[in-house]
Amino acid sequence: MSGVFSVWAPHASVVELDRDGDRSVLARDLTRPGWWHAPHLIAEHGDEYAFVVDGQGPFADPRSRRQPHGVHGATRIERSEPTSDTNWAGRDLVGAVGYELHIGTFTPGGTLDSAIERLDHLAGLGIDYVELLPVNAFNGDRGWGYDGVFWFAVHEAYGGPDAYRRFVAACHERGLAVVQDVVYNHLGPSGNVLGRFGPYLSDGDGPWGSGVNLDGPDSDEVRAYIIDNALLWIEEYGVDGLRLDAVHALHDSRAVHLLEELAERVDDAASRLGRPVTLIAESDLNDPRMITAREPGGRGGHGLGAQWDDDVHHALHVALTGETSGYYADFASLDSLAYVLENGFFHDGSYSSFRGRHHGRPIDRSTTPPSRLVVSSQNHDQIGNRAAGDRLTATVSEGRLAIAAALTLLGPFSPLLFMGEEWAASTPWQYFTSHPEPDLGRAVVEGRTNEFARMGWDPALVPDPQDPETFRRSTLDWSEPGGEKHARMLDWYRRLTAIRRAVRTAPGFRDDFAAVQAEVDASSGLVRLEFGAVRVLAHLGDGELAIGSEPAASIEEFFGALRTGDTLVLGPDGVAILVS
Repeated sequence: MSGVFSVWAPHASVVELDRDGDRSVLARDLTRPGWWHAPHLIAEHGDEYAFVVDGQGPFADPRSRRQPHGVHGATRIERSEPTSDTNWAGRDLVGAVGYELHIGTFTPGGTLDSAIERLDHLAGLGIDYVELLPVNAFNGDRGWGYDGVFWFAVHEAYGGPDAYRRFVAACHERGLAVVQDVVYNHLGPSGNVLGRFGPYLSDGDGPWGSGVNLDGPDSDEVRAYIIDNALLWIEEYGVDGLRLDAVHALHDSRAVHLLEELAERVDDAASRLGRPVTLIAESDLNDPRMITAREPGGRGGHGLGAQWDDDVHHALHVALTGETSGYYADFASLDSLAYVLENGFFHDGSYSSFRGRHHGRPIDRSTTPPSRLVVSSQNHDQIGNRAAGDRLTATVSEGRLAIAAALTLLGPFSPLLFMGEEWAASTPWQYFTSHPEPDLGRAVVEGRTNEFARMGWDPALVPDPQDPETFRRSTLDWSEPGGEKHARMLDWYRRLTAIRRAVRTAPGFRDDFAAVQAEVDASSGLVRLEFGAVRVLAHLGDGELAIGSEPAASIEEFFGALRTGDTLVLGPDGVAILVS
């Protein structure tokens, strides 16, 4: 493998290549404005190098595929040929069951290779795809991954690029697709060298750090940088989809939005590869244009495959826990749960007290399949951004955990589980960092403590993100599934995923909002969801609740419930599943 050293630095006067202190001046590339290259120097596999821009540096390559010495070290050249997985035909992820996991805390080993050892568990659970939290290179060993600064490089502590290839291949061998979480709306605070090379960054910082220049001068190359990164995961590593982090923070005033351009390029790549590739947006906008098809002349939407729907989480969380602080306030009525199950968004133009304004737009229920909305009862954000990082397991009964699973997995949407949820893991998932810079570490600790204090949380509950124990507490305990309570929940999840698959592959199945009926009775605590052939009856009240005139079904599953003739008896926090 060989190539030519090159870099984009449009406003530089001199760019040098540094190879272990030996420097060579690069020439302007006359075929690509703003680019510099060294046509007389051959880049070989394993070489290490960096760039010096106008005497500043050396800095790693913005397109580095490997940072073996950390984000402040040199770039090592890695192979970049496309993956050759001829036995994998791909999988359409709309309507599929996803499993969100963080490589560092999924297993005690905390690597891609150790995660491979647990893939049989996911296949046996009935998972369709694995969604990895960001794996791009960030400073330090421990972190969520959303502070990445080298988007093309796989974090070294996870095993680097070769381990990533092995992980994707191992997933495909088991019939599991792979979705990679990518962050294009900001960069982390440590090791971010993009601004040293050119106008990659916008003038103002966003809520999480440096924003990205999507629509200012020289933004054509910045957008190409993002699109090339997306295609890297798809074409070179063979992933089946991308989860686009916080797209509402992508500030783009162009006539053709970055998301539309990205969706078009990814669709073209999928056609070339002959397999489906799905883009999934995390969006706080409640805007169905994300998943509305593109039309000529820009009259349609962005054309993404799916989008996250936090309103379903919020309504379900309030129904299960009774919490009504912050953004949960608008979901205080149990009626909100029925509304989101039938309509997808709760805020679809309605007033949001948390935002102090009206928010969202209705989904066209006649043309949009509900499976284009990805929902969860727990995920990394909704757990990790609580003061103590506590899961539902720490708050609600076993029966309510079973209800959450039933409404999520057997509802009309695309469910996403969070690692360990399936066995009611007792381990929290807390916010952890390992910033080597003392000042930055202190700033993170103080900022997070102050943020939760403003929200009314007891600062004593907030763990120190920099403390290694915070990371260790957040690592799954794989001995737990063998315990009685955990095994019972795991079995329940397996039964639900089997029912979901049977229902959705049966003749006559309709992926249609018109097939959804939901109703609640606040006085008794009864929640009824009907989606085609499936009926879910859940009891969130005290004591027993008898429901008559429920004829026997071909498939019946109970958790804290039983049948007596045509009568179902739901215990407190009991749930019954009936499939006609």
